[in-house]
Amino acid sequence: MNSNSGYTDTRRTRDGFTLLEMLLALALVGLVLVGLNSFIFSMGELWGRNSDARLFEQHTRAVTRFLAEQLRQASLPPAGTGNKPITVQEVRVSTGATENLLTFELLQGSHVIPWPDKPLPEVVCSLQWREREGLVLLWRSRLETRFLEDPPHETVVSPLVSEVLYDYYDADFKNWKTETALQRGDDDEFLVPQRLRLKFTYAGRTREMLVAVPTVTEGLPVF
Repeated sequence: MNSNSGYTDTRRTRDGFTLLEMLLALALVGLVLVGLNSFIFSMGELWGRNSDARLFEQHTRAVTRFLAEQLRQASLPPAGTGNKPITVQEVRVSTGATENLLTFELLQGSHVIPWPDKPLPEVVCSLQWREREGLVLLWRSRLETRFLEDPPHETVVSPLVSEVLYDYYDADFKNWKTETALQRGDDDEFLVPQRLRLKFTYAGRTREMLVAVPTVTEGLPVF
């Protein structure tokens, strides 16, 4: 009887948890929760810290795609089958002065241009870089009554463009030359660059993007 009772009491003791075991279990669970919380908060901090970098990258790609698409549209027929659809022209800006700017025409207009009235076709566009404003699109329609008198409308494409460079391909030396200004040829006429090199700057970050300037060969389709 006594031996059996002692055996039964020992089983009951082993089936339960001592106070020390409970304390150790709670301590382990607490350490796991603290580690998990630290991981979650560190990941949240990392995600938030990198959000500016992701948005900056998205902005540079979006601006590059926009410019590439507008230049491509300008080079499509019928605009791209006659004279040069993308040229360098003297444009009167809002200050009243004139500048030689890369200029192209969108025969069908553009849905991204914020017209004060209904959108118009035959829109002449020029690209201008300003030190404190970034890259600006100057535009006006040939159908506007004061097309020749009034300066063009303005839309800031990106305030983060800190510099615009122009890439020219030298066929003689078979290399590229990057210029800070539009270049003139032997006949003193401005040459259209083959590429635009846009430098974006934000919060200490810098990104350089290339925009190809389409060329059109008369008699051949544009792809």
